[in-house]
Amino acid sequence: MLPQHRWFWVLMLLACGGAGLLYNVIFAGGATPLAGLTYGLCVGGAGLAFDRGLILAGLQARMRRLPAMLYVPAAELAYVLMIALGIALGGLVVWCFGLTDDSLQTAVKITPRVLAYSLAVSALLVFVVRMRDLIGGEVFVNFLVGRYHKPVREERIFLFLDVVGSTAFAETHGDLRAQAYLSAVFAALAEPVRRNAGSTDDYIGDLAMITWPMARGLKDARCVTCVFDVRDRIEAEAEAWMARFGTVPRLRAALHGGSVVTAEVGVDRHKIAYFGDAVNVTSRIESLCRPLDAEILISEDLLARLGSLPPGITARSLGAHTVRGRGQPLSVATLERSSGPQTWEANAAPVAGAGPRRRQVSGAR
Repeated sequence: MLPQHRWFWVLMLLACGGAGLLYNVIFAGGATPLAGLTYGLCVGGAGLAFDRGLILAGLQARMRRLPAMLYVPAAELAYVLMIALGIALGGLVVWCFGLTDDSLQTAVKITPRVLAYSLAVSALLVFVVRMRDLIGGEVFVNFLVGRYHKPVREERIFLFLDVVGSTAFAETHGDLRAQAYLSAVFAALAEPVRRNAGSTDDYIGDLAMITWPMARGLKDARCVTCVFDVRDRIEAEAEAWMARFGTVPRLRAALHGGSVVTAEVGVDRHKIAYFGDAVNVTSRIESLCRPLDAEILISEDLLARLGSLPPGITARSLGAHTVRGRGQPLSVATLERSSGPQTWEANAAPVAGAGPRRRQVSGAR
């Protein structure tokens, strides 16, 4: 089964194909539906590929640096070129497969009516894509279906990723440079989060909040894998970070899961918010990273539910700690690279106040 974020792009392409069919019905009386579908898929595919940076990524990056008064006409011209490319590709396909009686020259020709229709459809699709990018894919879908219009109690895993030293970076380089730095760091999170089926639900200053429904995050220990995938990506691009910003980002991570109430809140501005102890506990765990000198902390409650950790990752208990706003001590562990596959022994009860210890069993998957 396709990952959730890829279903969105499949549906977008199908919508483009549907727009091509609609054009054929309106302007050709439905005479050549396969041709209309082909044109729609090719034009939509070219436009979406350009928008996502799959083709002409350098041009897209340069355009985004333009002032608004220049960016708008440049973007329109770029989409006209993508439409022309899509029409040419679609025309070649329909001509090769005999789906039209037109000559090749006519089949690949773009007319003012086709251009106007394609621009209107592209504007609508780009708007949908921008809305999804703005609020997040999973949140966007939940808004559309109204899943959280009424509060819902559910179990979720929370991952807080905090960018270490961002305040010092801002003091040295200024707020604008710091914003560009944080934007680049948050952009680096996107692909590892998508790959591990997570959802980036919010940015709070220099902290990103990533969540999973409990079952999805526990499967194959995706929530843990995500943390190390993010770290690996940043380390692999260390030279590029040094060249661009003069530093390589460091992250502190906190993982916890539990029951929350999820609801759509707001009047003039809507968002999906989480209420419950699980969110607060994750924040408290993140605040323990510095005094415990740990880059990745996970609650032992969540660790016990995971059962097995990804290959090459081991958990080391750091004992129980009293945290603000919580009556009971909180038991946490740090996650580290190891020489081989390790698992957490789920049935070993944590001991409050115990010193660092390592629990593992052989024969991990």
